[in-house]
Order: sequence, then structure tokens, then C-alpha cells
Amino acid sequence: MPAPVNHDQRAVNTFQRLRDTITREEPVNGPISLYEAMARAIKYNLDARIEAMDEALKLKQLDLRRLDMLPDLVAQSGFAGRDNDAGARSRSLLSGKQSLEPSTSSERRSTNGEIRASWDVLDFGMAYVRSLQQSSEARIAAERRRKVMTRIVEDVRTAYWRAVSADRTFKRLSQVEGLALKALAQAEALESRRVASPLAVLAFQRDLLGVQAEVQKLQRELTLAKNQLAALMNLTPETSYQLVLPDRTDVVPELPGSANEMVLTALRFRPEMHEAGHRRQITELEDRASLLRSLPSVKAVLGLNHDSNQFLYNKDWLDFSARVSWSVMSVFRRPREKAVLLAELDVQDQRDLALTMAVMTQVHVARVRFVRLAQELTVVRQSNGVQARLTETSRGAFKARAISQQNLVREEMNAVLAEVRYDNAYADLQNAYANLYASMGLDNFDLKLDSSEPLSEMTDKLEEHWTDRALSLPPLPKAS
Repeated sequence: MPAPVNHDQRAVNTFQRLRDTITREEPVNGPISLYEAMARAIKYNLDARIEAMDEALKLKQLDLRRLDMLPDLVAQSGFAGRDNDAGARSRSLLSGKQSLEPSTSSERRSTNGEIRASWDVLDFGMAYVRSLQQSSEARIAAERRRKVMTRIVEDVRTAYWRAVSADRTFKRLSQVEGLALKALAQAEALESRRVASPLAVLAFQRDLLGVQAEVQKLQRELTLAKNQLAALMNLTPETSYQLVLPDRTDVVPELPGSANEMVLTALRFRPEMHEAGHRRQITELEDRASLLRSLPSVKAVLGLNHDSNQFLYNKDWLDFSARVSWSVMSVFRRPREKAVLLAELDVQDQRDLALTMAVMTQVHVARVRFVRLAQELTVVRQSNGVQARLTETSRGAFKARAISQQNLVREEMNAVLAEVRYDNAYADLQNAYANLYASMGLDNFDLKLDSSEPLSEMTDKLEEHWTDRALSLPPLPKAS
């Protein structure tokens, strides 16, 4: 019986290994920019490492599969012995008398050895086809890695901009929440003393509680965004780090092309489409393997032999042989195997159509989402500007004692909320921008990023690539 797994010790070891892995990473020495966050995710993210190691595994399996095409080479040696002589007595054909002394051609003790090489043409053909299939499996692993990396970069952009919003407004949100609590206590005192209209006081309390609930919800979401960003960069949840707070910009990225051009680009570059093509190659190669199995096999053998027996005339000799064999039943299996493979190709054709429809839908959804969020950002930006002017006017009116402190607190809270909504809308637009290119299968890996590169070099490459994204796009296919 195998020894039971010590789950307590395994938990401790796994936790320590994770700590050691994080310790070996480049430390955070300053505020993290968007492109450094991307570089850290590409270099250190554990999901990305899994896909990279799976791709490396498939390549090693390909190297191993190629060895099957080589001839078999077997070396062996042996020892033989007996307690008496092996021999025979001879009888004369003329006299009919038997010789008393036996004759022998073998020693009681002898050693032998041989080196034998054999090569089967059918086995070579099957090994060649299997190596081609394994090569397609390695390409599939590379496409899956591309897909995971694209998702990670997209998640980094979303979490980064939300975390930026948290850093920008967290302090103000806390201050405004404190003002709301203070104003709420004053409103409750007014209600208890009945020095103001009960309806007005209750309505004011309702507004304050509604704003306070929204502030707390935003604080929760924004705080989680920073933890999510840390996980994507493979930092521990308790790691304290700062972000580069970029200036807000009114520039909205443009669409790279028409809807049909974007769809054709997606069908050309999406990892899922590439993977489907490689799957079809594997199935077509299986048909070739089925054909090879139905053919005769030709096997050639070449051996180099040695025997220490001194009675042998030749102690060393070379032998060779050839053999042809044919499994007749494989001929009858061939039509059924062909029918199965054709049915599998039909299934793959339907899956390709379904995948094409899904890709088209994703591209159109990403396009519409980007356009709508760009329009919403314009409205939110205008609303934020109006609220900022309204808050400034309210401050002046409060100093002139034209409005109450409750009204000023309400406007201060609305101003912070408007700013947070603006940051969230900008973060959503950036996410939609990344999703737009991800839906077309356009990623950063034409940069030939290597995880062994220093983090600063990867950051510079990513910043240059995303800054000049429009210039680095491949030509979009023209829709007919």
C-alpha cells in the first residue's frame, strides 16, 4: 500500500514554495505604471507560466516522438555454461561400430554478444505521421498560451484603471463618508428636536444614506481591484505598492477598421481559429496513418555477433535478413476507419462554422461596446464638469450663507461620486479598447517578448508597442 499523503506538510511546503517563487522576482521599487503591470503579469503570472511550461512540454514530447523514426539498435551479451561436455558419438556407416570417444564443438563455459540493428519501413512511416501530429499539438499549446496571455493583459488593463481610480479617490471618499456621517447625525438631531420640517429632514437622511451606501460599494469594488491587480502580477495580497496616476485625457482611440474588416482579421488571427486548423491537420494525418497500417511491412535486420567458443571456426560474424509481413485484416478495417475519419471531419466542419459565428459575434459585440462606452464617457465627462462647477458654486454660496451645510455636503459627495464614475467610465473604455483587439486576435507577442528579459526592457517594449498600436497593426483584409 502506498504511504498516505501528508496534507498538512504538503500545504506548508506549497505555501513556502510560492513564497520562494515570489521572493525571486524583481522587487517593486517604485510606483507601477500600466506597462510595468503588463510586463510583470507576462513575466510572473502563474497561469502564464503554466501555459509556457505546457508548450515546452509539448516541444519535448515532439523531440521524443522524432526518435521513433530511427532504427532500433539493440546490444546484448550473455554467458552460457553446463556441468559436462556437449557432444555426440559417431557410428561408422561401413562397419556399423560406434566410436567410444564423443566429439564436441562447444566449451562448457562461453560468452557471447551481439549488436543488432533493425528498421521497419512501416514503423518509420507511422512514426513520421505521429511526429507531424505532435508538432500540431505543440502549435495548439502555443495558441492556448497566446489566448491566456491576451486574457491576462486584458484583465491587467481593467484592474489597473480601477485601481488608479481607487488611489485617486479613496481619500476623498473617506472624507466625504465622514462628512455624511456628521451630517446624518445633525439631521437626526434636527428630527428629534423638531426644529425643521420632518419630510425635509427624512428626505435629506434618505439621500445621505443612499450616497453613503454607494460610497461604500465603490470603496469595496475599488479596493478589490488593487488586490486583483496584485494577483495578476503575482504579488501577495498584503503587498503594499503604489501606482503611477496618469493624467486623464479626452482623446478616445479610434476604431481600426470597418466591421467586416475586423471580422476577417479575427478569423485570420484568433487563437481559437488557429487551434481549429491544427486540429483538422491532426485528423487528416490520422487518415494517412490508417492508410499506412493497411500496407505491408518490410523489416530489415543487420547483426554483428561474437562468441568466445574456441571450437567455432568463426568467432565473429555478420548476419542480415529481411522480412515482409502483411496484416490482411487491416485491409478490411481500412474502409471503416476511413468512414469514421470522414465523419469526424464533418463534425469539425460544423464546429468551425459555430466557432466562426461565435468569433463574428464577439467582434461585433466588442465593437458596439467600445462605441457605446466612448459615447457614455463623453456624457460622464460632461456631467463631471457640470458637477465640479456646481460644487464650486455651492461652496461660495455656503460661505455667503445662502445654502445650508447639508446641501454643501450633498454636493461634495456628488462631486466625488461624479469623479469616481468618470474614472470608472474611462477604465471601462480602456478595457473595451483592449477587448477590441483581443476579439480580433491581435496581441503583443509579435514583439517576441522573452520572460528572461529584464523587467524594464519588457516594460519599454510594451509601452512603445501600445503607444504606436495603430502603426503596428497588420493590414486588415478587405471585405469583398
